[in-house]
Amino acid sequence: MHEDEQQQRGPLAGFTVGVTAARRAEEFGALLERRGATVLHAPALRTVPLADDGELRAVTRQIVESAPDVVIATTAVGFRGWTEAAADWGLGDGLLTALRGAELLARGPKVKGAVRAAGLTETWSPASESLAEVGDRLLAEGVAGRRIALQLHGEPLPGFIESLRDAGAEVLPVPVYRWTDPEDIAPLDRLLDITLARGLDALTFTSAPAAASLLGRGEKRGLLPELLSALRDDVLVACVGPVTAAPLRARGIGTVQPERFRLAPLVQLLCQELPARAPALPVAGHRVEIRGHAVIVDGEPRPVAPAGMALLHTLARRPGWVVARADLLRALPGGGTDEHAVETAVARLRTALGEPRLIQTVVKRGYRLALDPAEDGGGR
Repeated sequence: MHEDEQQQRGPLAGFTVGVTAARRAEEFGALLERRGATVLHAPALRTVPLADDGELRAVTRQIVESAPDVVIATTAVGFRGWTEAAADWGLGDGLLTALRGAELLARGPKVKGAVRAAGLTETWSPASESLAEVGDRLLAEGVAGRRIALQLHGEPLPGFIESLRDAGAEVLPVPVYRWTDPEDIAPLDRLLDITLARGLDALTFTSAPAAASLLGRGEKRGLLPELLSALRDDVLVACVGPVTAAPLRARGIGTVQPERFRLAPLVQLLCQELPARAPALPVAGHRVEIRGHAVIVDGEPRPVAPAGMALLHTLARRPGWVVARADLLRALPGGGTDEHAVETAVARLRTALGEPRLIQTVVKRGYRLALDPAEDGGGR
């Protein structure tokens, strides 16, 4: 089977997935597309180069002059960027000396690799890759009077810094990432508009700042209530981990997350979750799955125009039940008052599906998905 055929038949065929990542977006998008998804990419933020960040430079000088008792390294790219920026400022050796004398906690295996590449050795790393477990360990040890440098990775776990300070620690945040709006906001606005129109099946986040940025942009445009409704009720929201999901959960948005906080497991999770949200229906002797922008009929993807998909989603809300022409007319994109538009859209839909009997005309009443008798519970 050719690669394009594999994409058409992949577990994500017929689904549209939004990607908000600024970093590794191309890799993430390729993983999704290889499994059949249509990908819409709009970076929700951008980073200021570390060497240009005066606040990081000031904190680094403070650490060099007065070494902390504990250093928490949270991301590999951030840790590498920090040590490289320090070297550019002439503070590299002093920073490494300060880190070498501290209890150095690395949040996960990638961070451990970055720590060791810098010639350092971590004191401990949690098996769970969880910042919460790092905090639990420190609180169990006792932190009163200790000075703790925390490499930020966007937004810390809610309450993390507060819990350490409440226990008597002095916490020094190290802002290795400086997040700001993307240079071109238009792609993010388009992604927002498509989300509000329910043109996405899933929206993905790989950092808490990206989630906060998208919500903030929606609020700035006066669209936050509509955005929250779409994300709570209709669009699957998938996050790489619980820290990333925190700004969304704070707004009452449910999310799904893989057990391992990596891109590949996130893609695998989407491969499970999205098809499960489009259950197969037995219709006129065929197996039909109605996805975001395509229909799978007996395992064969059938691309369907937006008007046809709007009709199908309306019919599928109550499969087997008759839907009046007036209700179907309201579902068509662009509105309109001529019910003849429904007849035209249904005719085109039947052609796209390749099996006219899937959609049954009920004279003087409307149309219905021809759900097989064993499933439809009698006449409707």
